[in-house]
Amino acid sequence: MSETLFISPSMERPQMLTVPGGQVAVFGRPSPEKDTANEDSLAVLSVHDLMTVLAVADGLGGSRDGKEASATAVRCLRDALISADARHTSPRTAVLNGLEQANRDIIARGIGSATTVVVAAITGDFLRSYHVGDSGLLQIGQRGRMKQQTVAHSPVGFAEASGMLSEEEALHHAERHYVSNTLGAAEMSIEVGPALKLNRRDTVLLASDGLFDNLRVDEIVSRARAGALEQCADRLQATALHRMATPHTSQPSKPDDLSFILYRRTA
Repeated sequence: MSETLFISPSMERPQMLTVPGGQVAVFGRPSPEKDTANEDSLAVLSVHDLMTVLAVADGLGGSRDGKEASATAVRCLRDALISADARHTSPRTAVLNGLEQANRDIIARGIGSATTVVVAAITGDFLRSYHVGDSGLLQIGQRGRMKQQTVAHSPVGFAEASGMLSEEEALHHAERHYVSNTLGAAEMSIEVGPALKLNRRDTVLLASDGLFDNLRVDEIVSRARAGALEQCADRLQATALHRMATPHTSQPSKPDDLSFILYRRTA
């Protein structure tokens, strides 16, 4: 198994990787409003020739040592996949085992740290998502059609999904930062998405709320769906960082750690 982990990433430009069946662009940068490290962690894990697992974990800044919590999430996921590859465990079982072990390890530290996480398990031409908290995933067709969008585990996220709040109202809501489900909580639950067909040229985005709090979904789609993947990643990070640095009443703006992974199926 080949693996690439990014703990507390701080990048000037997206990093490009080749994985079985596709390309990956990875970007991470700490919040422009703080002088401490990025509390996010990212993982690109090629389990075998037909399976790639991607993960973004967002350590909660309001908890103690969020950076270590997010690092624990991606490391436990990696370890579970290595073990599964040796034992021929199903990908679903391996991902769930990894996230559940991370939750136990974070709780065992006893300092109240926590992290959100979103995972994409790509097996052949199928994608399954797993998430805890408000880090999210989008699956976008070549023509910009939204094929999948996770719902943030937060009061505002659920209200938006149910139609009680518009996207604009949700983006500016005073309680948008509250998260109701995290790794590091005894009552943690993992939402497992359906196995969806992944067509050639589909783009998959996994991101912390540092992206979703600064761009509307249609803006993310327009920047991510077309053109070279590195250029798509550049457009996303440039727009998000600009909005963090120059708030305007007509645009969403929330300075935060910014981390995301873009995957595009090419085979």
